[in-house]
Amino acid sequence: MSSLTGFIYDRVMAQAEVACLRDWRRELLAGLQGSVLEIGAGTGANLAFYPAAVQRIVLCEPDPGMRGALTARAGALQRAVEIRPITAETLDFPDASFDHAVSTLVCCSVGDPARALAQIRRVLKPGGSLVFLEHVAAWDDPGRRRWQDRLNPLWRRLASNCHLNRETEQAIRAAGFAIERIQRESMRKIIPLVRPSIRGVARKPA
Repeated sequence: MSSLTGFIYDRVMAQAEVACLRDWRRELLAGLQGSVLEIGAGTGANLAFYPAAVQRIVLCEPDPGMRGALTARAGALQRAVEIRPITAETLDFPDASFDHAVSTLVCCSVGDPARALAQIRRVLKPGGSLVFLEHVAAWDDPGRRRWQDRLNPLWRRLASNCHLNRETEQAIRAAGFAIERIQRESMRKIIPLVRPSIRGVARKPA
């Protein structure tokens, strides 16, 4: 990946962040505490919204360009943050290490979603939560879904393996999580094929 990846990503997402994503991130992260693992932390868009009750933050980001921007943003914080260059599929933490896991706009691009979610479930403590915000396959617009399917092979090549048509809610359930709450909403100020989104909280059984 180019070292410009983080810069380009932030520019592409800037309007959507202002229009809706910042508010969604703030709402989703507000109740977290203890130890948190974030997969695919990107350029660190979530960092400003972790509450003081979170005592340990571990950020996983395998892409060097993204990780450079993430390191710079984390360095400006007045709190300790661990940054690891690993993928969600290759988490090397002991079982039951974290109270919460965070996945925001990540499951679209992981190489093996089932394996990634299995690893997240493994490192969560019993009763721990997965907090998610993901763009997904269109659920209420068959025409848009058809275009997502048609354009997905090209989109993946142009957008670092990002998939337009992943069924992430079903994948979370299949991984053994119980979804406590979920909201389906259209992201604003982004191209139409990426607008369908889900966000919420899923729980590892106690």
